[in-house]
Amino acid sequence: MIRKNILEKTKRKNRGNIPLSKAINSLIKDIEENNWSSASELLKVRKDADKVHSEGVYFFNLNVHRTMIMIEFDEREASVVWIGTHQEYD
Repeated sequence: MIRKNILEKTKRKNRGNIPLSKAINSLIKDIEENNWSSASELLKVRKDADKVHSEGVYFFNLNVHRTMIMIEFDEREASVVWIGTHQEYD
């Protein structure tokens, strides 16, 4: 997975929030292990994901946080491009 550092940065910003860190680790593991190349593959594995924009923007339930994440798919690899809140996306 390219740019997992974006997710790692979110963990560092929320240091001490163990449930959120575990949820982020779970998402990283799912992306790395599944080699998604399309949104439909992602949605089969991550039942908490909702696609909200055709450009690859999803809401994920990361513990109690509803987090917006942009993911790009490219030949058997998913890349996290951006993570934030709905307000930050606007």
